Amino acid sequence: MAQARRTGPALGTRSRWSDAGLSTIEVVILAPVMILFILVLVAFGQLVDGRGAVDSAARDAARAGSLQHGSHAAAMTAAQQAATATLKGTCASGVTVRDAGSDYRSGGLFTVEVSCRVRGLGMLGLDIAKDISGRSSSPIDPYRRTG
Repeated sequence: MAQARRTGPALGTRSRWSDAGLSTIEVVILAPVMILFILVLVAFGQLVDGRGAVDSAARDAARAGSLQHGSHAAAMTAAQQAATATLKGTCASGVTVRDAGSDYRSGGLFTVEVSCRVRGLGMLGLDIAKDISGRSSSPIDPYRRTG
């Protein structure tokens, strides 16, 4: 009767370099690092999305202000309303709209700067926020009368 050949270490002895438990250690060490990396990507995504939203709000505010008939104060009110509506749900605090050197007359430019504090990982409970601002100009119709 022929005996079966056995490969590897003999029964009852341990290999010099045992791999037992190595996968568990890799998962325990690498899982938190991978989760942290994903959270950082989410935070940067929130900031990029916030940057785009603030730039869009600045364009909307400048356009709304340039279309407003009447005084400069009425144009700033229209710009504030447009920026607030555009940034609803994006900013962690209030939206600030300020005049950035407007030439509020027929043929001039209505220029505003919109800023707000954008949430980074606020949805996950981490208070990482950044102030972002955007600036935009819109021409005022040269054939209309301004007050």
